[in-house]
Amino acid sequence: MTDLQTSLIVIGAVIVGGVISYNKWQEYKAKKSVERAFSSSHDDVLMGAGDRPSPDEERREPGFSSADAKFNTPGPSDYEAIQQEAIDQDLPADAAAIGSLDATPVELATAVEERDLPVDYLIDCTIPLTPVMQLRGEKVLTAIQTLRHVGGKPVHFIGQRMDAKWEAITHGGVYKSLTAGVQLANRSSALNELEYSEFVMKLRQIADDLDADPDVPDMTEVMASARALHHFVTEYDAKLSVNVRTNGAPWSVTTLLAALERQGFDVRPEGRLVMPDGEGGVLFSLSTNVTLAEETTSHLTLLLDVPVVAPSRDGFGAMIACARTLSARLDGTVVDDGNQPLADAALSEIAGQLEAFYADMDAADIPAGSARALRLFN
Repeated sequence: MTDLQTSLIVIGAVIVGGVISYNKWQEYKAKKSVERAFSSSHDDVLMGAGDRPSPDEERREPGFSSADAKFNTPGPSDYEAIQQEAIDQDLPADAAAIGSLDATPVELATAVEERDLPVDYLIDCTIPLTPVMQLRGEKVLTAIQTLRHVGGKPVHFIGQRMDAKWEAITHGGVYKSLTAGVQLANRSSALNELEYSEFVMKLRQIADDLDADPDVPDMTEVMASARALHHFVTEYDAKLSVNVRTNGAPWSVTTLLAALERQGFDVRPEGRLVMPDGEGGVLFSLSTNVTLAEETTSHLTLLLDVPVVAPSRDGFGAMIACARTLSARLDGTVVDDGNQPLADAALSEIAGQLEAFYADMDAADIPAGSARALRLFN
């Protein structure tokens, strides 16, 4: 081996060793930066509701995926025709239209009681079943256990007790009438002809088993109702996002995830990080934007599913407060999807649009975060 070859080998070894050392040093810096950011010396203000500034102290405005983007939502008057079509064409003949909360479909005592039932006359295609004689809950439950879904649409049943009150079918109950409901639409699609045909076919079999007579509505009317409701869902299917971008070295993912869990985030089985609302729901989610195999990340994304979080939960203010706290702790910047810093003026404009968005959902009798909204935007 010549002196030149020996020298080249030594130089190569030095370079490789330097690269390895540099990478280790970068990993160490990424880990330590996250550890310092979430050390006990910092106030735990990341997501504590009581720790966030009051509305007068901080502008609680939503972030959007683009600073100049705007919601394109129909106003209440635009939805009235859609809602009325969905209601009028879906309800059986003996169920009053529920365009207003003064109505009591199928003798339901109050609108409040109706909202607590698994069958919803606004978003379900309902079919009443009139039995020849009273039915015990045990017999009904056995008969309906094979009809829980058609396609991706859930099916529910309610029964009318002897005192005329309606309830979900229970053991020990005695019912003089039943109503089946299949959901007309969700985020994925409207109820289609095949799904409706399957629903009716299985329901007729159940009716035969229970010696009951089903009042099946015309498919054409049901399909029109389903399309109208799905139109509403697509118009109001909105998500808001903000990003936190590092100003320097990337962050260690392992250390970051552990720190975020300590700050209140839950890690779901599919790997998502979510901030719970304290009552079993989700305020918003967080993504590291990297795969499990990667060790560092340079930006985080916080995402709010607008129609499924009630305004009273302040998911918007919570998400922005979290993004700002993360950026301060991690030496980052809050940016939009175009990697541009989010200006207060843009956030304020979007906040105004959100107020109108929520008002329109309320006017449609599908408030954001309600049981109806959770079913539809699923």
